[in-house]
Amino acid sequence: MRTEPCQPVIALDRVSLTRTAKFVAPGRERTARDPDKANDVVPPGRVPRVARLMALAIRFDSLLREGSVSTQAELAAVGHVTRARVTQIMNLLHLAPDIQDAILNMPPVMSGRDPFGEHELRSLVSMVEWPRQREAWRALTGDRITSAADR
Repeated sequence: MRTEPCQPVIALDRVSLTRTAKFVAPGRERTARDPDKANDVVPPGRVPRVARLMALAIRFDSLLREGSVSTQAELAAVGHVTRARVTQIMNLLHLAPDIQDAILNMPPVMSGRDPFGEHELRSLVSMVEWPRQREAWRALTGDRITSAADR
């Protein structure tokens, strides 16, 4: 049995294709500014790290309560952090509710370092009594928190 060689098909009409390529490292993209939103004012400053960690602790707690994750070890695996770090973050939930609220509502940091970090709060977290926590909070921040327990 003899086969004939395949003949290439020659296209008479040529079509040009244009494609744009983006050569930017991930996370370094620049966004185009919308001229209609030029008047939108972005508040200056940044959220203090301890406020973000407090919000993360609350989020972790809700994930555990709703059953999305079963243990703190699973949270650590999903978040690519150690179990010890998850415990440190979750310990922020042991703070008195008014201190948690004060942390979440801290003013933005305009420049430089945060006024204090999570490491400074570890001594407060280790205190079981909320009135003692409030005294330590006042010593740390100079902030007076009024609550029903203080009155």
